[in-house]
Parts: sequence; structure tokens; C-alpha cells
Amino acid sequence: QVQLVESGGGLVQAGGSLRLSCAASGRTFNNYRMGWFRQAPGKEREFVAAIRWSGGSAYYGESVKGRFTLSTDNAKNTLYLQMDSLKPEDTAVYYCAAKSPEAYDYLYWGQGTQVTVSS
Repeated sequence: QVQLVESGGGLVQAGGSLRLSCAASGRTFNNYRMGWFRQAPGKEREFVAAIRWSGGSAYYGESVKGRFTLSTDNAKNTLYLQMDSLKPEDTAVYYCAAKSPEAYDYLYWGQGTQVTVSS
């Protein structure tokens, strides 16, 4: 059974940094696309960043480009999201997700981790 477990959220001041982790288990994720999404209260879910687990460049949503960095540690089966220069508008629940090559959309989701950025 696929499990995605996020960690690393918390409260940080504007301009600060946080690193989110997503530990993936339950299958081999080669060729899966792994992504981060976020959802703030009263807003729709927003794409943050994604990368193919087997390699390649990461791509980012416009609102985080240049501030967030996505990386993987294949040995640990873990996905990371380094978030720098955080802004209050980055406040949201952040979700890790996985999409198989044949799937139309992301099928596997973590439970989410809260990120709160104070001004």
C-alpha cells in the first residue's frame, strides 16, 4: 500500500526557511511524478512543484519559482521541498502527491503538513 508521509511544517517568520519532507513507501516509485501542492483556507489547491523520481528537472509554480527547491533522496525514498524567503501568502497545508506514468492525475496523497508564515 502506497504511503506518503509529510513532515517539517511549522511556524516561521516572513523571510525565514523551512524544509518539508515526504517519505514514500509501499512500492517502487521509478518513473512516478512526485509533487507538492498546497491549500490555504478558503482557496483552491495550488500546484507548488513536481519532479520525476527517476531524474530530470523540477518545475515550479509561478508563485514559488526562485524561492523553493525540490529534491529527492532515492536511497531514503524521500522527497524534499526547501522553502526560502517565505511570505505570509505561503501559509497553507502542504501535501505530497504521487502520479504513476499511466495515470491521468495524482492518485496518492499524504495527510498534509501545516506551514504558517507570520508577518
